[in-house]
Amino acid sequence: MLKSRKVSGRGEATGGAAHYAFGALDDDIIIKHRLLTRTTTTRGEPPLKKLQKKFTSFALETEKDSENYAECERLAKAFLQELKTFELPLVKTKAVIDANVREKENFNELNDKINRKIVEAHDDIEDLKKQLEESKVERKHKEECETIRKLIAAQPPRSQTQKLINDLEKEIASLEAENTASSRTLELRKKQFALLLHVVDELQNTIEEEQKSMMEEMRMAIYENKNIVEDATVSVTGGSSETPMAID
Repeated sequence: MLKSRKVSGRGEATGGAAHYAFGALDDDIIIKHRLLTRTTTTRGEPPLKKLQKKFTSFALETEKDSENYAECERLAKAFLQELKTFELPLVKTKAVIDANVREKENFNELNDKINRKIVEAHDDIEDLKKQLEESKVERKHKEECETIRKLIAAQPPRSQTQKLINDLEKEIASLEAENTASSRTLELRKKQFALLLHVVDELQNTIEEEQKSMMEEMRMAIYENKNIVEDATVSVTGGSSETPMAID
Protein backbone atom coordinates (compact mmCIF):
# COMPACT_ATOMS: atom_id res chain seq x y z
CA MET A 1 0.00 0.00 0.00
CA LEU A 2 1.43 3.37 -1.00
CA LYS A 3 1.73 6.02 1.67
CA SER A 4 0.48 9.55 1.17
CA ARG A 5 2.67 12.63 1.35
CA LYS A 6 3.11 14.25 4.73
CA VAL A 7 2.36 17.98 4.92
CA SER A 8 3.13 20.44 7.68
CA GLY A 9 0.65 20.75 10.50
CA ARG A 10 -1.28 23.83 11.50
CA GLY A 11 1.00 24.55 14.39
CA GLU A 12 4.18 24.48 12.26
CA ALA A 13 5.78 27.69 11.07
CA THR A 14 4.84 28.56 7.50
CA GLY A 15 8.19 30.21 6.85
CA GLY A 16 10.20 27.00 7.38
CA ALA A 17 10.96 24.32 4.80
CA ALA A 18 8.24 21.70 4.25
CA HIS A 19 8.99 18.10 5.20
CA TYR A 20 7.66 15.27 3.05
CA ALA A 21 7.53 11.53 3.49
CA PHE A 22 8.35 11.07 -0.22
CA GLY A 23 10.67 12.83 -2.58
CA ALA A 24 9.70 14.57 -5.83
CA LEU A 25 10.35 11.39 -7.84
CA ASP A 26 8.23 9.30 -5.45
CA ASP A 27 5.38 11.83 -5.76
CA ASP A 28 5.45 11.48 -9.54
CA ILE A 29 5.29 7.67 -9.25
CA ILE A 30 2.37 7.84 -6.80
CA ILE A 31 0.40 10.28 -8.96
CA LYS A 32 1.00 8.17 -12.07
CA HIS A 33 -0.12 5.02 -10.24
CA ARG A 34 -3.32 6.68 -8.98
CA LEU A 35 -4.18 8.00 -12.43
CA LEU A 36 -3.71 4.55 -13.95
CA THR A 37 -5.74 2.76 -11.27
CA ARG A 38 -8.18 5.65 -10.62
CA THR A 39 -7.25 5.48 -6.95
CA THR A 40 -8.21 8.73 -5.23
CA THR A 41 -7.35 7.54 -1.75
CA THR A 42 -4.91 5.13 -0.22
CA ARG A 43 -7.74 3.15 1.43
CA GLY A 44 -10.21 0.77 -0.21
CA GLU A 45 -10.07 -1.27 -3.38
CA PRO A 46 -9.03 0.51 -6.62
CA PRO A 47 -11.99 1.18 -8.98
CA LEU A 48 -10.22 -0.44 -11.91
CA LYS A 49 -9.79 -3.64 -9.94
CA LYS A 50 -13.46 -3.57 -8.93
CA LEU A 51 -14.46 -3.07 -12.58
CA GLN A 52 -12.24 -6.00 -13.55
CA LYS A 53 -13.91 -8.19 -10.96
CA LYS A 54 -17.39 -7.22 -12.21
CA PHE A 55 -16.44 -8.02 -15.78
CA THR A 56 -14.78 -11.32 -14.78
CA SER A 57 -17.87 -12.38 -12.83
CA PHE A 58 -20.12 -11.51 -15.78
CA ALA A 59 -17.88 -13.39 -18.24
CA LEU A 60 -17.67 -16.48 -16.04
CA GLU A 61 -21.44 -16.49 -15.55
CA THR A 62 -22.09 -16.35 -19.31
CA GLU A 63 -19.84 -19.36 -19.88
CA LYS A 64 -21.96 -21.62 -17.66
CA ASP A 65 -24.30 -24.09 -19.37
CA SER A 66 -27.20 -23.63 -16.97
CA GLU A 67 -30.05 -21.24 -17.71
CA ASN A 68 -28.98 -18.25 -15.65
CA TYR A 69 -30.26 -15.34 -17.71
CA ALA A 70 -31.42 -13.45 -14.66
CA GLU A 71 -28.05 -13.73 -12.99
CA CYS A 72 -26.25 -12.73 -16.20
CA GLU A 73 -28.56 -9.73 -16.59
CA ARG A 74 -27.96 -8.74 -12.99
CA LEU A 75 -24.16 -9.04 -13.41
CA ALA A 76 -24.32 -7.14 -16.71
CA LYS A 77 -26.24 -4.28 -15.07
CA ALA A 78 -23.77 -4.29 -12.19
CA PHE A 79 -20.87 -4.18 -14.65
CA LEU A 80 -22.46 -1.32 -16.65
CA GLN A 81 -23.19 0.56 -13.44
CA GLU A 82 -19.61 0.08 -12.31
CA LEU A 83 -18.42 1.16 -15.78
CA LYS A 84 -20.45 4.38 -15.55
CA THR A 85 -19.07 4.95 -12.08
CA PHE A 86 -15.58 4.42 -13.47
CA GLU A 87 -16.19 6.74 -16.46
CA LEU A 88 -17.36 9.65 -14.32
CA PRO A 89 -13.90 10.29 -12.75
CA LEU A 90 -12.42 9.91 -16.23
CA VAL A 91 -14.65 12.70 -17.53
CA LYS A 92 -13.72 14.82 -14.54
CA THR A 93 -10.07 14.03 -15.09
CA LYS A 94 -10.40 14.92 -18.78
CA ALA A 95 -11.91 18.27 -17.81
CA VAL A 96 -9.12 18.83 -15.31
CA ILE A 97 -6.52 17.89 -17.93
CA ASP A 98 -8.05 20.29 -20.46
CA ALA A 99 -8.07 23.03 -17.85
CA ASN A 100 -4.46 22.23 -16.97
CA VAL A 101 -3.51 22.32 -20.65
CA ARG A 102 -5.13 25.73 -21.05
CA GLU A 103 -3.47 26.90 -17.87
CA LYS A 104 -0.15 25.57 -19.12
CA GLU A 105 -0.58 27.40 -22.42
CA ASN A 106 -1.37 30.59 -20.54
CA PHE A 107 1.62 29.97 -18.33
CA ASN A 108 3.84 29.36 -21.37
CA GLU A 109 2.63 32.60 -22.94
CA LEU A 110 3.26 34.43 -19.69
CA ASN A 111 6.66 32.73 -19.39
CA ASP A 112 7.58 33.73 -22.95
CA LYS A 113 6.50 37.28 -22.21
CA ILE A 114 8.59 37.34 -19.03
CA ASN A 115 11.55 35.87 -20.89
CA ARG A 116 11.24 38.54 -23.57
CA LYS A 117 11.16 41.21 -20.90
CA ILE A 118 14.20 39.60 -19.25
CA VAL A 119 16.04 39.64 -22.58
CA GLU A 120 15.06 43.27 -23.10
CA ALA A 121 16.23 44.06 -19.57
CA HIS A 122 19.55 42.33 -20.25
CA ASP A 123 19.91 44.34 -23.46
CA ASP A 124 19.16 47.55 -21.56
CA ILE A 125 21.68 46.57 -18.90
CA GLU A 126 24.34 45.91 -21.57
CA ASP A 127 23.59 49.29 -23.18
CA LEU A 128 23.82 51.00 -19.81
CA LYS A 129 27.12 49.20 -19.13
CA LYS A 130 28.50 50.45 -22.44
CA GLN A 131 27.33 53.98 -21.66
CA LEU A 132 28.92 53.69 -18.22
CA GLU A 133 32.23 52.53 -19.71
CA GLU A 134 32.13 55.36 -22.24
CA SER A 135 31.41 57.83 -19.44
CA LYS A 136 34.32 56.44 -17.43
CA VAL A 137 36.66 56.77 -20.43
CA GLU A 138 35.46 60.32 -21.12
CA ARG A 139 35.91 61.27 -17.47
CA LYS A 140 39.39 59.72 -17.45
CA HIS A 141 40.34 61.75 -20.54
CA LYS A 142 39.07 64.92 -18.91
CA GLU A 143 41.06 64.18 -15.74
CA GLU A 144 44.19 63.51 -17.84
CA CYS A 145 43.69 66.76 -19.75
CA GLU A 146 43.28 68.63 -16.47
CA THR A 147 46.44 67.04 -15.10
CA ILE A 148 48.37 67.99 -18.25
CA ARG A 149 47.01 71.54 -18.06
CA LYS A 150 48.18 71.85 -14.46
CA LEU A 151 51.62 70.49 -15.38
CA ILE A 152 51.90 72.97 -18.25
CA ALA A 153 50.83 75.81 -15.99
CA ALA A 154 53.46 74.79 -13.43
CA GLN A 155 56.29 74.87 -16.01
CA PRO A 156 58.65 77.93 -16.19
CA PRO A 157 58.42 80.50 -19.04
CA ARG A 158 59.59 79.64 -22.57
CA SER A 159 62.61 81.97 -22.44
CA GLN A 160 63.90 80.36 -19.26
CA THR A 161 63.35 76.90 -20.70
CA GLN A 162 65.16 77.87 -23.94
CA LYS A 163 68.12 79.20 -21.95
CA LEU A 164 68.27 75.97 -19.98
CA ILE A 165 68.16 74.00 -23.25
CA ASN A 166 71.03 76.04 -24.70
CA ASP A 167 73.13 75.47 -21.57
CA LEU A 168 72.41 71.75 -21.76
CA GLU A 169 73.37 71.68 -25.45
CA LYS A 170 76.68 73.37 -24.66
CA GLU A 171 77.32 70.90 -21.87
CA ILE A 172 76.47 68.02 -24.18
CA ALA A 173 78.85 69.37 -26.83
CA SER A 174 81.62 69.65 -24.22
CA LEU A 175 80.95 66.13 -23.02
CA GLU A 176 81.01 64.86 -26.60
CA ALA A 177 84.38 66.55 -27.18
CA GLU A 178 85.74 64.96 -24.01
CA ASN A 179 84.32 61.64 -25.09
CA THR A 180 86.02 61.96 -28.50
CA ALA A 181 89.37 62.78 -26.89
CA SER A 182 88.96 59.89 -24.45
CA SER A 183 88.10 57.56 -27.33
CA ARG A 184 91.21 58.57 -29.23
CA THR A 185 93.38 58.12 -26.14
CA LEU A 186 91.81 54.74 -25.51
CA GLU A 187 92.40 53.70 -29.11
CA LEU A 188 96.05 54.77 -28.85
CA ARG A 189 96.43 52.81 -25.63
CA LYS A 190 94.89 49.76 -27.30
CA LYS A 191 97.39 49.97 -30.17
CA GLN A 192 100.30 50.40 -27.74
CA PHE A 193 99.10 47.48 -25.66
CA ALA A 194 98.74 45.35 -28.80
CA LEU A 195 102.25 46.28 -29.85
CA LEU A 196 103.52 45.43 -26.38
CA LEU A 197 101.80 42.04 -26.53
CA HIS A 198 103.32 41.42 -29.95
CA VAL A 199 106.80 42.28 -28.66
CA VAL A 200 106.33 40.05 -25.63
CA ASP A 201 105.15 37.23 -27.91
CA GLU A 202 108.21 37.65 -30.18
CA LEU A 203 110.52 37.76 -27.17
CA GLN A 204 108.90 34.60 -25.78
CA ASN A 205 109.35 32.84 -29.13
CA THR A 206 113.00 33.91 -29.24
CA ILE A 207 113.61 32.64 -25.71
CA GLU A 208 111.97 29.32 -26.55
CA GLU A 209 114.09 28.95 -29.70
CA GLU A 210 117.28 29.75 -27.75
CA GLN A 211 116.30 27.24 -25.08
CA LYS A 212 115.71 24.60 -27.75
CA SER A 213 119.10 25.40 -29.34
CA MET A 214 120.87 25.13 -25.98
CA MET A 215 119.12 21.85 -25.25
CA GLU A 216 120.20 20.52 -28.65
CA GLU A 217 123.81 21.57 -28.07
CA MET A 218 123.81 19.96 -24.62
CA ARG A 219 122.33 16.78 -26.08
CA MET A 220 125.05 16.68 -28.80
CA ALA A 221 127.79 17.29 -26.23
CA ILE A 222 126.48 14.50 -24.02
CA TYR A 223 126.27 12.20 -27.02
CA GLU A 224 129.88 12.96 -28.02
CA ASN A 225 131.15 12.42 -24.48
CA LYS A 226 129.31 9.14 -24.35
CA ASN A 227 130.98 7.98 -27.59
CA ILE A 228 134.46 8.94 -26.29
CA VAL A 229 133.87 6.99 -23.09
CA GLU A 230 132.64 3.96 -24.98
CA ASP A 231 135.71 4.03 -27.31
CA ALA A 232 138.06 4.25 -24.36
CA THR A 233 136.32 1.36 -22.66
CA VAL A 234 136.58 -0.81 -25.74
CA SER A 235 140.29 -0.05 -26.11
CA VAL A 236 141.03 -0.96 -22.50
CA THR A 237 139.02 -4.16 -22.70
CA GLY A 238 140.73 -5.27 -25.89
CA GLY A 239 144.31 -4.80 -24.53
CA SER A 240 143.68 -6.82 -21.36
CA SER A 241 142.33 -9.79 -23.30
CA GLU A 242 145.35 -10.09 -25.67
CA THR A 243 147.97 -10.50 -22.84
CA PRO A 244 146.72 -13.84 -21.48
CA MET A 245 146.58 -15.25 -24.96
CA ALA A 246 150.32 -14.46 -25.44
CA ILE A 247 151.19 -16.22 -22.17
CA ASP A 248 149.36 -19.36 -23.29
